[in-house]
Amino acid sequence: MAELSTLARPYAEAVFRLAKEKNALGEWADRLAMLAAIVSNEQMQAVIADPNTSAARAAELVGSIASADEAGNKLLAVLASNDRLTLLPEIAAQFEVLKAEAEGVLEATIVSAQSMNDTQKADLMAALKAKFGRDVEATVEVDESLIGGAVITVGDQVIDGSVKGRLQKMAASLTA
Repeated sequence: MAELSTLARPYAEAVFRLAKEKNALGEWADRLAMLAAIVSNEQMQAVIADPNTSAARAAELVGSIASADEAGNKLLAVLASNDRLTLLPEIAAQFEVLKAEAEGVLEATIVSAQSMNDTQKADLMAALKAKFGRDVEATVEVDESLIGGAVITVGDQVIDGSVKGRLQKMAASLTA
């Protein structure tokens, strides 16, 4: 079976084009997040997987729970007709990537050895913006096993400034 990302890509791109045409990227992002959350629910997954429930009926249920508008219901109907309702979380994730790219924003994950105060986070965000030439939105996590420093992931690029990472590099060079 094809990868979820491969199956979801055409839907995410189509929704993105539609949202961009209508100047409604934020609305569609919220709509997709809501639909994805509903479809990710264990009880809803059981309903969708139930052979006694048609895909169209499952789509109607998702739409009614989400209080979906006409555009949302049309998307659900298309996904249901192709038996793709379960792709909604992946579609939402890919849509967010396309949206961030269009808005010139990079997503970053910062894993720090200690919690960061607002000034430290702002300084780091400014440095990342200077490095990548784009605005950066980051989620910050704490992992005390890093000992000190931080590991920053921006897209497929990883910047390891942690003490743990440096110790591992030093150990590798000493054993080589």
